[in-house]
Amino acid sequence: MNITEKIRQFFKGDVVDDEPSLDEYSRDASIFAIKPKIVTFPKDVNDIKNLVKFVSREKLEKLEISLTPRAAGTDMSGGPLTDSVVVSTTRYLNHVKEVGDLPARAGGYAITEPGVFYRDFDKLTREKGYILPSYPASRELCAVGGMVGNNSGGEKNLAYGETERWVESLKMVLADGNEVEFSKLSFEELEEKKKGTSLEAEIYQKMSRLLTDNYDEVKAAKPQVSKNSSGYFLWNVMDKVAKTFDLSRMIVGSQGTLGIITEIKFRLVKPKEHARMLIIFLKDFNLLPEIVNKVMAYKPESFESYDDNTLKIGLKFLPDIIKIMKGNFFTMAFQFLPEFWMALSGGIPKIILMAEFTGDIDKEAYEKTVQANIALKGMGLKTRVTKTEKEIKKYWAFRRESFNLLRHHMKGTRTAPFIDDVIVKPEKLPEFLPKLNALLRQYDLVYTVAGHIGDGNFHIIPLMKLSDPKAKEVIENLSKQVYKLVIEYGGSITAEHNDGLARSPFVREMFGNKIFFLFEQTEKIFDPQNIFNPVKKINATMEYSMEHLDTKI
Repeated sequence: MNITEKIRQFFKGDVVDDEPSLDEYSRDASIFAIKPKIVTFPKDVNDIKNLVKFVSREKLEKLEISLTPRAAGTDMSGGPLTDSVVVSTTRYLNHVKEVGDLPARAGGYAITEPGVFYRDFDKLTREKGYILPSYPASRELCAVGGMVGNNSGGEKNLAYGETERWVESLKMVLADGNEVEFSKLSFEELEEKKKGTSLEAEIYQKMSRLLTDNYDEVKAAKPQVSKNSSGYFLWNVMDKVAKTFDLSRMIVGSQGTLGIITEIKFRLVKPKEHARMLIIFLKDFNLLPEIVNKVMAYKPESFESYDDNTLKIGLKFLPDIIKIMKGNFFTMAFQFLPEFWMALSGGIPKIILMAEFTGDIDKEAYEKTVQANIALKGMGLKTRVTKTEKEIKKYWAFRRESFNLLRHHMKGTRTAPFIDDVIVKPEKLPEFLPKLNALLRQYDLVYTVAGHIGDGNFHIIPLMKLSDPKAKEVIENLSKQVYKLVIEYGGSITAEHNDGLARSPFVREMFGNKIFFLFEQTEKIFDPQNIFNPVKKINATMEYSMEHLDTKI
């Protein structure tokens, strides 16, 4: 009896191993492809428990089998790819169980299964007057379990932070097949959790010892940037001052390597209804730190950017941009005249900055935007304060859609996100960005750079023909060069897209041998048999990643 048939004997959900299904689940939004042996769709938590227990028994027989949780498959790092068993949650574990108010403090909460698509989750929470403000760029496609696994971020992170900030608690099936709940504990509650001989008790025993013995080094290891999705977030767990211990803050961002998440409780906020935007056209990178400091003083909800390549692409394919915006062609085209004039007069800026200010009323948003603009007077900048919602949508369309249009029009190539999520402190950008561009210019690449300028987080996504024999060499060499540069400037190799196959080979270099050893110990404490999503975070090599480069367009 093969593995598929063995699983079907106890599994209530769907178990498939046909070629079309395996091919579908061999890819995500990354540059990699790995064909699984089996794809499972658990009907309920008991299915996951039984599946984990089954794999544990099989591994005792020295069989190579593992489980990789998968939500919507929008990951750009190769995180949900495996050559073994996929555990997909979007087919059945896709219910929002509860949305309500938090009477003790402003805001609300939602309890949800991991396979709920964010678009559906967002619709339900907005009906109650709340949002989950992680707000990833893939929000129309992604699921909330993937957002937790990757510690996803997006446009609103400047004001609200990444997903880790909004997870109140979560439930997870551990390597022994039992479901447990992780949340913030007092030190007294921690001592109670440590009692007994279960895997849960053992996790609390060993993790508290590991973090107590290495407390100062772990705290110092936290990347000194506003966003990070690399490594295990050990620095979030123990707080000796507040006397709290919260393993859920480390499970976020663990990319399915510690267990399988079955339920999440999110904290929600009330969204601001009105927005205005300050547009800044910048020709001199040296002015960036001063601009960021002055604008940030007025607390924008988002502070985004895109480069001159992105602007040129948007202008080149303007009819497509207008179509996406669903407006009258001639009316909308008129709005783009200032950008066309810049292009014709040779005055295209190196980077366009977009600071969005929000308020409960339009006057509040407008006044913040105007005050931020006034603060920039005397710097010789060309700026613009938006007057209408359509004008705001224009700049968001450039930011969000230009690269997709380029990809659509350049046949024979595909997006290649492998250096797509670097972050350094904003004050270091005048030095960092020219060096980054110099590295990119060494290679004959078509690419755009867009990002969250308020955080210093940039997305660099080239278009490449991955079937080209030179592609592997370019990816490997450029990855090493870019990540070395990021580390030199005290940044993180991934702000919001996580490690996966793209960046796991660089995690040791990012954190150093001592902290990496603690990462290894953490993974062994949670998963002694290496059941969950192997070859991610630790035990990763560039050779393995390159062996699984997807050369199909």
